[in-house]
Amino acid sequence: MWMANKTLSGEFYLMGLFSQSSHPGLLCFLIFSMFLMAVSGNIILVLLIHINSSLHTPMYFFINQLSLMDLIYITVTVPKMLVNQLTNMKTISVLGCGTQMYFYLMIGGAEYCLLAAMSYDRYVAICHPLRYSVLMNHKVCLLLASGCWFVGSFDGFMLTSITMTFPFCRSREIRHFFCEVPALLKLSCSDTSLYEIFMYLCCVLMLLIPVTIILGSYYCIILTIHRMNSVEGQKKAFATCSSHITVVSLFYGAGIYSYMLPISYHTPGKDMIVSFVYTILTPVLNPVIYSLRNKDVTRALNKMLRAEKAPC
Repeated sequence: MWMANKTLSGEFYLMGLFSQSSHPGLLCFLIFSMFLMAVSGNIILVLLIHINSSLHTPMYFFINQLSLMDLIYITVTVPKMLVNQLTNMKTISVLGCGTQMYFYLMIGGAEYCLLAAMSYDRYVAICHPLRYSVLMNHKVCLLLASGCWFVGSFDGFMLTSITMTFPFCRSREIRHFFCEVPALLKLSCSDTSLYEIFMYLCCVLMLLIPVTIILGSYYCIILTIHRMNSVEGQKKAFATCSSHITVVSLFYGAGIYSYMLPISYHTPGKDMIVSFVYTILTPVLNPVIYSLRNKDVTRALNKMLRAEKAPC
């Protein structure tokens, strides 16, 4: 794959977030704290869904998949960044850079598709409640989740393979805290304009199809909720969708900026802030959004805590 290119010997240098900060020690502590919050929050959510039988439903199956993706997402970038800061090193090997790029592209693509699958699940639950158990049976959920992982893997393999074959002779300093495609393309001494157009079209397709599914699902959901006679039923329907809408807004907003706006609109500072949102902040917020705003999850968590406190 990328190792075949003779220009890829040596290492890259991740300039990262800390070089831009006047208080790198404090920033390192904050990012480490957020990393621990993200890892612990997502692991707890995965365990709760696995242990509690009341959460063995299609909606929580997809939330479980989202938590697994968030765990991979944040562990791909943050540990390397923190280790480099603590050891006063900024290097990352070519293999490490390519691996990092593949995994964040894979998880990003898979999560776009998963959020669309989650919106379809909410559409079936609200618009076709009597057929929900048939339309969203375990086999269908597995197929949808497997499709998300496959699309993400294909996207990651394709873009990583192409990106890492470019000759990088201008500089080895990546103005970013991880190996992101736009940041690496700026280091290439060859013409990348054709590839940028190809990547733009791929990203438009990767975003447009899930967004269309999400918008279509919520259009039908809003119409169904509007026809409900029960105010309580309307509130419950909105409550089950609000968490998903919040996550979609965060993740898709950052993705559109990173991969659909031309490189001329990007600056290293802006790129790092936006990447910080979807690689670090989103994995921290997702378990909070799906636990604090969800009565079933909070009930299961309280039940687990009471069981641990109970005497043997």
